Amino acid sequence: MEELEKGNGGAAAKAGGRDPYTTVAHDPHDGGHHGAVVMPIYQNSLFTFSDYESFDRASTGTDDIPMYSRGHNPTVRQLETRLAELQGGEKARCFASGMAAISTAILANVRGGDHIVCVDQAYGPTRELLTYFLPKFGVETTFADGTSMAALEAAIRPNTKLIYLESPTTLTFRLQDLRACAELAKRIGAVTIIDNTWATPILQNPLAMGVDLVVHSISKYIGGHSDIVGGVLIGSEERINRVNAREYLLFGGIMTAHTASLAMRGLRTLPLRLERAERSGLTVANHLATLPFVRTVNHPWLAAHPQHELAKRQMIGASSLFSFETDLPAERMKAWASSLEYFRIGVSWGGHESLVTVGRLGPGYESVPGSLVRLYVGLEDPQELIADLDRASAALMQSANS
Repeated sequence: MEELEKGNGGAAAKAGGRDPYTTVAHDPHDGGHHGAVVMPIYQNSLFTFSDYESFDRASTGTDDIPMYSRGHNPTVRQLETRLAELQGGEKARCFASGMAAISTAILANVRGGDHIVCVDQAYGPTRELLTYFLPKFGVETTFADGTSMAALEAAIRPNTKLIYLESPTTLTFRLQDLRACAELAKRIGAVTIIDNTWATPILQNPLAMGVDLVVHSISKYIGGHSDIVGGVLIGSEERINRVNAREYLLFGGIMTAHTASLAMRGLRTLPLRLERAERSGLTVANHLATLPFVRTVNHPWLAAHPQHELAKRQMIGASSLFSFETDLPAERMKAWASSLEYFRIGVSWGGHESLVTVGRLGPGYESVPGSLVRLYVGLEDPQELIADLDRASAALMQSANS
């Protein structure tokens, strides 16, 4: 995070050249709303017009003029404009959930007979969409090891139209070489989409590395308070306008004005919260690496991570979601997780509270014994979190030796 102003594949080099801290915090004087420092919530379904010429112009959908909140809403539009700038894109479109953004992005770029290459450790619901839903419409997917460009290239077919990325992945925290993936896609005439939720728009800018479209779950770090569900799709104006005209309006997975207002509130503090997240997450991850039952800590910002150098080339810092692998079975680790005081058991991440989940090692690791524990380090004191982990770990080792 100390290199935030330098770019480095991150989000500092933006449209207008503003620093991310300024982007999220500064609004010009809003004379249209009596100088309000917070955009009002436009809690209405439709917008009327003083004459039919204005109505007809809005009906073309080319100027983003509010007409009906399934298409355009001023509160949502403010969030979209800010997220596009922060991610270095020309335009953004917000959705009711991260999966709404992901599914719309994918469906907008494939048709029957097409083939998709997806990294094999992508988000579970994304894999389910590709595995169980899209084949109904004649779209096939090959899952490949995203850490290997050779594996990705080997998965390409003549009808491959989309390469779907997630870097880092959010179970075992593996990366893809984004520039190389974007070059591969352009060479074969395919589109690239990346789930950039872990890095946020602050820490990684895939668009600057040639990726076509970026999706985020706003429910995570961007919202930041564990009280909203939302998603966003960011890219060029041409690509986003194409999604607007068809899939976005037809599927109807829109973000509400109230959700957008809460997301904008979270966005204001995103750079500050990520500073804390990086420090605390690395403190806890480094300590976990010293515990006797921990086989591997999966955190891209640790020097021991096999893709640490790639992480430093593509990102300017780390967030605080990571995992560790252990030889102990999942049932033992679930008992360990249940004994923690400060890590609550729950899915998602990005809010103020620390979280833990326990499961199998994940795709590609079916033959490896043991279990995978995912930790999200929240805003609590990291030393108190470490003390909590140590108490539970001492009891775990005592039971193992008895």
